[in-house]
Amino acid sequence: MDLSSKTIVITGASTGLGAGMADWFASAGAALGLCARRSPTAPHDRTVAQSVDVTDFAALQRFAADVVDALGPIDLWINNAAVLEPITPVRRLTWDELERHLATNVGGVLNGTRTFLERLAADRHRGTLVNVSSGLAQKARAGLAAYSAAKAAVDRLTEAVAAEEAELLVAALAVSPGVVETAMQRTLREQDPAVLRDVDLFRSFHDEDKMNSPAWVADHIARWVFGGVEPGGVIVRVPPEPR
Repeated sequence: MDLSSKTIVITGASTGLGAGMADWFASAGAALGLCARRSPTAPHDRTVAQSVDVTDFAALQRFAADVVDALGPIDLWINNAAVLEPITPVRRLTWDELERHLATNVGGVLNGTRTFLERLAADRHRGTLVNVSSGLAQKARAGLAAYSAAKAAVDRLTEAVAAEEAELLVAALAVSPGVVETAMQRTLREQDPAVLRDVDLFRSFHDEDKMNSPAWVADHIARWVFGGVEPGGVIVRVPPEPR
């Protein structure tokens, strides 16, 4: 797929899924705006890479302005930045812990969404919003209440903005990438079964090679956004990668 005419922003792009998707989009020729708390590595010279905390709305606005100034209007914005912790039963989950978690996993998505909509309006451009969700948005598991609740909120936020912003957005998608080998997955596999009852399930994904690669996820997003493939709704899941 030739994406040389497209500009794509990915948050949380320094490691894991975000970095892997950035490499795939770079190989397809896209210009990239990449940000994370730790500045991402630029895969080619048509990249704006900055250290940005997605909980800082003003910093995201400045980053987006730099991307547009350097690369042109943004065609696709992927809100990928997220945290996993705390991993704890609800009876031990404090509001302070949950608030910090939601600030990134929901507040960061909201800030990215608002920033993108502002840029589209200012640039008189239409684009596509992708918010990275999770299968845990649909089914919570013991010990992962914070993450499950946050991703469920991301799904509902995405549905709302899709209904509200048809003039600016070509589409808004909440994409569950499936199980991808990241630091989050490694953390899950290391948990005590007394805290994470389903730890053996997460270990089996790795042991049985049932994980999606970031390239597989990026390819599906590209096909839905630029390739004319119908995603089938706002809430979509990347299928398992063949082995």
